[in-house]
Amino acid sequence: LTADKMDLKEHIKDGLLRVIVKPNSSKTEIIGFDADKQALRISVAAVPDKNKANAELLKFLKKRVGRRCVIVSGEKSREKKIRFLD
Repeated sequence: LTADKMDLKEHIKDGLLRVIVKPNSSKTEIIGFDADKQALRISVAAVPDKNKANAELLKFLKKRVGRRCVIVSGEKSREKKIRFLD
């Protein structure tokens, strides 16, 4: 199973998903899973400036999971916790 085809839903625990973001990438995609931190690694095709990378991340996750989501912690950090709504 390639990282890009990974089922995001299996990593969502109690409505929360832990991610480690790699901004400024050539494309937005899942690049793997960090077993130590229990977090998905996601590269984001946006700069970490004026919330652009966060917005791109949330848009990507919403498209993949089909639910709206918000950052509950780590807004200014590479390690984030995302909560899924609805």
